[in-house]
Amino acid sequence: MNSDLFIGSIKLNREEVDSFEKYPFNISIIKKFNELKFRKPVTFFIGENGTGKSTLIEAIAVAAGLNPEGGTQNFNFSTQDTHSGLSEYLILSRYSRPRTKFFLRAESFYNVASEIVRLSEECGAGSLYQYYGGNLHECSHGESFLRLVQNRFSPRGLYILDEPEAALSPSRQMTLLCYIDNLAKQGSQFIIASHSPILISYLNGEILDLNNNFQPVAYEDTEIYQTYKTYLEDPIAMQRRLFTNDNECL
Repeated sequence: MNSDLFIGSIKLNREEVDSFEKYPFNISIIKKFNELKFRKPVTFFIGENGTGKSTLIEAIAVAAGLNPEGGTQNFNFSTQDTHSGLSEYLILSRYSRPRTKFFLRAESFYNVASEIVRLSEECGAGSLYQYYGGNLHECSHGESFLRLVQNRFSPRGLYILDEPEAALSPSRQMTLLCYIDNLAKQGSQFIIASHSPILISYLNGEILDLNNNFQPVAYEDTEIYQTYKTYLEDPIAMQRRLFTNDNECL
C-alpha cells in the first residue's frame, strides 16, 4: 500500500449488510467485494456497462465526504436523490488529508455547473466564477469540463472522476491526460471510472478490471484496447461481421 495516497484502501463492512440480494449489494462485483488497496496515484476502474463502476465510484466519493452529483465537499445540492446507500457500508483507510477534493461525473456535470451559477449569484459579483474559469454554461460541454479541471483542480488534491471522456473529444482527452499527469506529480490522487483507451493508457496508472474481480490488467490486455484495435485496423470487416451476425450486436 502506498502511504503517500489520501485513500489507501476501501473495505466493505459486510457484517452490516442485511442482504446481498438487494440493490446495490446484489451487483456482482459488490456481492463478492471485500477490500481493495490502492497502489498508485492514478487508478482506473474498467468494465462493461452494468458492472457497477459508477455505483462504486459514486459510493467512494460520498464516503469521502463529497456530493453524490458532483462538486467539492462544500456542495450539498440535489436535483434528484438517486444514489445508492453503498457509501454507508464502505470503510476508507486514509493516510493524510487532501488540500482539496472534487467529484466530477459526466452524467451530472450540467447540474454542477448550474449550482456554481446559483452560488455565484448568491455570493454576488460572480465571486465564485474566479475559481472555475467563469460561467461554465457559457462554453461548450467539453470546454467547460476542461476549464473546471484547469481552474479548480490543484496540487495535493483527491479527484474522483466518473467517465470524464464522455464530454471530451480524443484530442481533449489527451489534454486531460496532461492535467492528470501534472497533478499526480504534485501529490494528487485520482480514482477514475473510464471506457477511454486514451485515458487508461496513462503510463503511471494502474488499471483494475471490474469484470475480473478488480484484478490489475496491462493496457494492451484490456478489452477496451483490444476492441478499439480490432475495429480500427479494419472497420469495414468489423462492420460486415456485425451486420451479418445479429448476435454480435447484442
